[in-house]
Amino acid sequence: MSEPQLHPHLALVHRLLRAIEQGDEAALLELFAPHVQQREFPNRLLAHGAERGLPELLDGFRRGKHVVANQRYEVTSSLVDGERVAVEVRWTAELKVPLGRLAAGDTMAAHCGMFFRIAGGRIAEQHTFDCFEPF
Repeated sequence: MSEPQLHPHLALVHRLLRAIEQGDEAALLELFAPHVQQREFPNRLLAHGAERGLPELLDGFRRGKHVVANQRYEVTSSLVDGERVAVEVRWTAELKVPLGRLAAGDTMAAHCGMFFRIAGGRIAEQHTFDCFEPF
């Protein structure tokens, strides 16, 4: 039996997550709208949260390569409503640097709620709520 085909907006989000896992910056440029706005709500790593446009997203993507390796995004549930996509994700990554009680080489994990708005076949908006497992 074949796997069910994803809604095009959900498939776009899945492509984004795979591009991050693979470190594919060129794919990010294709997937994000030039005017994309991302908001990361306060969490254990960013006490005040953050708001980013495309330049800041790309900078964070590049800096992240020095901090984590082998990132994985497991989508555990998803919902599409018009131009909006919501996904529940379990994120894991191997640390390249120590963080809290975790040593370099340990695995860090978070449970995330990610909400997207799609416009013109690209990601125009992303809101992220990250709940990190103790570290």
